[in-house]
Amino acid sequence: MKPADLALLRIPGAPALSPDGQTAVVSVTRLDLDEDTYRAQLWTVRTDGSSPARPLTHGWRDSAPRFSPDGRFLAFVRAAKDGKPQLYVLPTDGGDARQVTTDDQHPLGVGAPVWSPDSTRIAYVTRVPEEGRYGTKEDVGAEKEPPRRITTLRYRLDSTGFVLDRRPHVFVLDPSVEEPTPLQVSTGDFDHADVTWSPDSSLLAFTSARHESRDVDLRRDVFVCTPEGEGLRRVTDTTLNVAQPAFGPDGQRLYFLGEDLGPDGRDFVARLTGLFAVPVDGSESPRRLTDPERYHFGAAPARTVVTTDGVLFGNENRGAVDLVLVPFDGGEPRPVLSGTRQATGYDEAAGVVVATVTTGADAGEVVVLRDGEERPLTSFGEELFSTGRVRPVEEVTATAPDGYPVHGFVVRPDGEGPHPVLLMIHGGPFAQYGWTLLDEAQVYAGAGYAVVMGNPRGSSGYGRAHGTAIRHNVGEVSATDLHALLDHALTAPDLDSDRVGVMGGSHGGFMTTWLAGNSGRFRAAISERAVNALDSFVGSSDIGWFFGEQYYGDPEQRARQSPLSHAHKIEIPMLIIHSEQDWRCPIEQAQRLFVALKLRGVEAELLLFPAESHELSRSGLPSHRIARFDAILDWWERHLR
Repeated sequence: MKPADLALLRIPGAPALSPDGQTAVVSVTRLDLDEDTYRAQLWTVRTDGSSPARPLTHGWRDSAPRFSPDGRFLAFVRAAKDGKPQLYVLPTDGGDARQVTTDDQHPLGVGAPVWSPDSTRIAYVTRVPEEGRYGTKEDVGAEKEPPRRITTLRYRLDSTGFVLDRRPHVFVLDPSVEEPTPLQVSTGDFDHADVTWSPDSSLLAFTSARHESRDVDLRRDVFVCTPEGEGLRRVTDTTLNVAQPAFGPDGQRLYFLGEDLGPDGRDFVARLTGLFAVPVDGSESPRRLTDPERYHFGAAPARTVVTTDGVLFGNENRGAVDLVLVPFDGGEPRPVLSGTRQATGYDEAAGVVVATVTTGADAGEVVVLRDGEERPLTSFGEELFSTGRVRPVEEVTATAPDGYPVHGFVVRPDGEGPHPVLLMIHGGPFAQYGWTLLDEAQVYAGAGYAVVMGNPRGSSGYGRAHGTAIRHNVGEVSATDLHALLDHALTAPDLDSDRVGVMGGSHGGFMTTWLAGNSGRFRAAISERAVNALDSFVGSSDIGWFFGEQYYGDPEQRARQSPLSHAHKIEIPMLIIHSEQDWRCPIEQAQRLFVALKLRGVEAELLLFPAESHELSRSGLPSHRIARFDAILDWWERHLR
């Protein structure tokens, strides 16, 4: 791949399935380099394979499709070119989509629609801005808004901004009336998310944190109330961090994703996100249905999908995300989709399952499972794949000095070699590289570099013990596994052990800076959106107030593990990439490292992207993503060629 080939990517989201299981609709996103933005349209396909997938809508950015339970309508979210996402409803038997929410009602846009089972109402979540902020008063720009009085730890979020003055609330409307009036269901200075309906349409369930200690822990609860907001009550027992509740078929139990965060509610390190069940009346404590040491939710669908036989669950597994069916009473999950791929979204109706799956060769295709048979329904990646520029992902396993297995992947360029090598390190650290089309690896391989990427201890997808192994000794433990993986990869004759660079973002940037100061293996490095200085990270990052202590320990331990504490040993050239609006790893993390290196005379460059967040490489402006790739390739050309 070349950087400009990003425009050839077609990335499908989570599919929606019609109630009869006959039709699937999925939002497909692409980069528009001419407009320097992202476009998305809805595509539809018959699940019996009788006709190919075709575009259904032609809006600027259409997403989050959901069929009404009676099959008569498709609700979705549409954003105009320069507008906020609003709710639309499209008749399934033909006709134009009708807008049912407006900018006057919701100036910050709306979230994904959720139909009531009787098909008469739609629930959704949207942020409600404080009066006088975020454009609610004409002629009052952000620079003229009054000061914010901040009294809590959780007041801002990377890629979103300040959140204490625009809380997300639950709304309900009747889309059948000419000009629907949204009813605000939730109230108060609380965040709300993940709304869903009971089977008889009499209750809503959603998640929120309303307990006294919510500012200093990470717990959330499931709440239920009527669609009018009456009878609000807590269902769970404030011991978990919860998400995506869904009612069981009989309406008596709720199923949801959750994490047990320990006695203080902040012990999140490598906690496996599992499936839980709780009675709707709250008469029992939540019960975990999946093994807390083995099963970790790694997919990202819009909702928890409950079938007549159990609950679908996307489980991370050694670089894959398997789709499994968890029985209602717990027990061993049954495989639905597995293999060297990732199930990133799914739906079920009338005994039919549709899923979006990715592999190392594509960015996602929709498949159907019917009567035990799997069949592909789309070919969104055909244009890119036909260019021959996508290189295969190869699986490798190394052995650390203590005998521990280190699992990873290699993407090789064309030709016999020997090729210069890039050790690429993922963020998280509780995340995984795996069976998906990673544009980073493909672009670097397309430029002639062999890319080595692994899941050392600290990564997800290998059980909880693997994830917690780096706690309070992040750099040293991770480095041991990364060195072992690199050594193993370099035994291949087509990889050049004399020309090796290291790079990574976020936690990967942390490890890049650490290795630059504690390893003599690399000619040059690129540290991106990195955690470099743990002392200031704790106070400046949106998550630093809990993340720093849990991963890196007390102040003395943090000082020892901080990459900046080892910067005096860095001698290799370093390119430092950062975004000016990164609130996850604030810009001072890059500036402090840059100054430390320049004062010592080390070759260093600082590349700053305006108006971008921590997510630059994944969702930044297309022009910025291309410019980033150009700068990275130029750096490696200078230092590894």
